[in-house]
Amino acid sequence: MSADLLTATDVHLAFGPTRALDGVSVAVRPGEVLALVGPSGSGKSTLLHCLAGVLRPDRGTVVYAGRRIDDAGDEVRSRVRRERFGFVFQFGSLVPELTAVENVAFPLRLSGVRRRPAEARARAWLDRLGVGEVAAKRPGEMSGGQGQRVAVARALVGKPTVVFADEPTGALDSFNGELVMGELMTAVREEGAAVVLVTHEERIAAYADREIELRDGRLAGVPV
Repeated sequence: MSADLLTATDVHLAFGPTRALDGVSVAVRPGEVLALVGPSGSGKSTLLHCLAGVLRPDRGTVVYAGRRIDDAGDEVRSRVRRERFGFVFQFGSLVPELTAVENVAFPLRLSGVRRRPAEARARAWLDRLGVGEVAAKRPGEMSGGQGQRVAVARALVGKPTVVFADEPTGALDSFNGELVMGELMTAVREEGAAVVLVTHEERIAAYADREIELRDGRLAGVPV
C-alpha cells in the first residue's frame, strides 16, 4: 500500500492550443510541505488545482487517500474539498460581506455544523493565529496581513489533511509574508496536515520539505 496521500500521474491539461500540463507526475506524502516552483506560466497553479480536484485533467489520474478523484462527479469532488482540503489564496478570497469569525466558520457551516459551535471553533483559530481582535470586522476593515491570517484560520478550521496554498504571501510585504508563513507552517505542523505550496519566491519555498520545479507544463529535468 502506497504511503503517498495524494498523487498525480501523467497529468495532461490544455486550455485551447496551450498545453498547461504535459505529462506531470507528482506525489504528496502525509504531513509534508511540498513547494511547486517555476516561472510564471509554468503550470504551478494549474497542477495545484488538478491535485485539489478543482480542475479535471484531460488525461492522467489524481488519487487522494487511495481513491481517484479526477474521474469523480462534481458532488464527490466538492465534498472532498470541503471536508478534507483547505485553501489559502494570494488575496485571501474572504467573503466581503461576512465578519472574520463568520468567514472562518463558513466551511464548518457548509458541512452542517451549527452556528454557535462553528463560530466558537472559528474564534479559537483566530486567537491561535493572533487575530482574535478582528473577529467582528469585515475584510475591508482589516490590514492585508490580518486578512491573510484569517484566511489561514479558515483553511485550517475543518482539520484538513491537505492545505493548498497558492502564492499565499504574494500580496503581502516581506515582514507580513514571513509572519503569515511562519504561522501557517507552525499550525500545519501541529495539525499534521500536508501542504502543497505554489510560490515564485525562494524565501517562501525554503519553508518546504521538498521542491518540484515546473517549466512549460513539465517537471524540470524530465526529458521531452
